[in-house]
Amino acid sequence: MTTSPAQEPAIQVERWRDRKRYLWLVGLVLPMALPVSVALAWTLGKFGWTAATPMLWWIGPFLLYLLLPVLDLFFGPDGQNPPDEVMERLENDKYYRYCTYAFIPFQMISLMLACYLWTADNLSWLGLSGGLGLVSKIGLMMTIGVVGGVGINTAHEMGHKRENLERWLSKITLAQTLYGHFYIEHNRGHHVRVSTPEDPASARFGESFWMFLPRSMFGSLKSAWELEKTRMQRIGKSSFSLHNDVLNAWIMSIVLFSGLTAVFGWQVLPFLIIQALYGASLLESVNYLEHYGLLRQRTASGRYERCAPVHSWNSDHIVTNIFLYHLQRHSDHHANPLRRYQTLRSMDGAPRLPSGYATLITLTYIPPLWRKVMDHRVIEHYDGDINRVNIDPRKRDRILATYGAR
Repeated sequence: MTTSPAQEPAIQVERWRDRKRYLWLVGLVLPMALPVSVALAWTLGKFGWTAATPMLWWIGPFLLYLLLPVLDLFFGPDGQNPPDEVMERLENDKYYRYCTYAFIPFQMISLMLACYLWTADNLSWLGLSGGLGLVSKIGLMMTIGVVGGVGINTAHEMGHKRENLERWLSKITLAQTLYGHFYIEHNRGHHVRVSTPEDPASARFGESFWMFLPRSMFGSLKSAWELEKTRMQRIGKSSFSLHNDVLNAWIMSIVLFSGLTAVFGWQVLPFLIIQALYGASLLESVNYLEHYGLLRQRTASGRYERCAPVHSWNSDHIVTNIFLYHLQRHSDHHANPLRRYQTLRSMDGAPRLPSGYATLITLTYIPPLWRKVMDHRVIEHYDGDINRVNIDPRKRDRILATYGAR
């Protein structure tokens, strides 16, 4: 039976399948990594092979800084965009949101397990004579920090949605990293001011990650509080009301940390605070690379132009996209913030990063290497016109002298 040309598009849409549908479950590998490491340590201990055990507690940094970049290099970009005709069906498929919901119980199990391992004096059941050594504890802290940092991205996906359940789940996920204010600042602050000098979460050209980190952390906190203070005044409530979403999100962190301290002792508190700071820094390293140097220009009215694909750095490397729920398709996210991750598309006209986010996070830590890789890309994106770039004001004169003001 032959089909007419008019029938072919409908048939192609009917046959279209999300080839990543079941790969999204790979996103659960990270929150499950610590329980799996404990199971492996127990198995090795049964055979007396405990020499390799300390390496298991470094599973988080290994996945983030080594394995994901290698897999991005091997598998390369994705290349698949859902057609318009399947978008509604794909958006309403609840399987995809269950993939993000499942992150939360594994995250909390890993956090409690990490607290136990941190404070335990006797781990003989793992084949260890006492508790964890210093090197193992540092690896454990970084591993659980990576879980919390990626958890912020999971919270980011849910926090953009209209359903109250998902918004509350977003706050619960943020509790581990003491970053509940992100729920407010990202949605109502960053998305409004993105790629402008007024946005604390948009990195400026010439600004190192280490200068950006405190500016974004404290600036975002200040902005979130001011946004909620204004909202509380508008609805006639005190800023210190439980209706304040910054306060009720922080209370979740206080309850979580207090409960863990009550169970495992005060010794766990420094561990909780340091892993939270490290996890939050991973979010900020992603913030840093997402809009580095990009600037929305002012129109004749003095307002900033609308956010467009050219105002976000993108990557379509498939492996990191699976782990971060298509966060690397960032231009589409800013254009359609309510759109669910499975329907985000790689957009034409968006500036491209040389690799996936997992690779570039490491580069953000090394300013000379970051500038070598990225500064020329920013200049080329603006056709050599340095005046169209979002420049760090502290380095403006030197940058203009280097690249030549027009």
